[in-house]
Amino acid sequence: MIVVTGATGNVGRPLTRALAEAGEQVTAVSRHATEVPSGVRHVAADLREPSSLEPALAGAKALFLLLSGDLHAPGARPADVVELAATLGVRRVVLLSSQGVATRPLGTTRVAMRALEDAVRASGLDWALLRPGGFASNALAWAESVRARGVAAAPFGDVGVPVVDPADIAEVAAACLLGEQHTYGVYELTGPEVVTPRQQTEAIAAALGSPVRFQELTRDEAKAGMARFVPAELADDTLDIIGSPNPAELRISPDVERVLGRAPRPFADWVARNIAAFR
Repeated sequence: MIVVTGATGNVGRPLTRALAEAGEQVTAVSRHATEVPSGVRHVAADLREPSSLEPALAGAKALFLLLSGDLHAPGARPADVVELAATLGVRRVVLLSSQGVATRPLGTTRVAMRALEDAVRASGLDWALLRPGGFASNALAWAESVRARGVAAAPFGDVGVPVVDPADIAEVAAACLLGEQHTYGVYELTGPEVVTPRQQTEAIAAALGSPVRFQELTRDEAKAGMARFVPAELADDTLDIIGSPNPAELRISPDVERVLGRAPRPFADWVARNIAAFR
């Protein structure tokens, strides 16, 4: 059995589906009840309370570990989840980490993620680390304003990074959970091209067949919006990257293709699959 945490999210949902379609027994973990693919077991648990995961992890062979924003907050102990998994006999863990661990190692949340990576490495389990850059699905933050006003608002409109499709992350995660050849692999996951928020807005407008206006936010305005959902430190770390990406953060990584045998999907593909959210 394979346990998928964050199973209702942009990565966890397609990963759960991919594993089930591969014939694996899957336990989907989320805080609240949710619909899951046929044959998938759902367990409600809160990663802030690792003991709540025991019913999900009992008898599992592998764990996909995805942290929600509050597990980056002061006092959180996500390494306890790894320790619990090892204690209960899980043999493999795939951690969704962050590109910033390597590119911004001194950022507050990156230091915490590096510590969790170290805990995974020291756990005695087989492991793989996934380090994605920015997610294409972050554009969903514009969905309501695009539907209501035909506007997409973001800071740093002409500064781009090679955003990665969460479906590609999910496919790489599935390969790492199922294939021993990826044991102890560290994979940096990006899209195939640098794309700016203004260009993303244009791609959404093209898919809709109607105009969408781009509105530039200040950094403070963007942080205020992000801070409603993630800790302030994580918002600052993210804004540092998207506002002034360094050469490592602009690099197109070969790792998606190395694992999957195909190029990563461009942003326009993500838009085409998710355009209903903007209508």
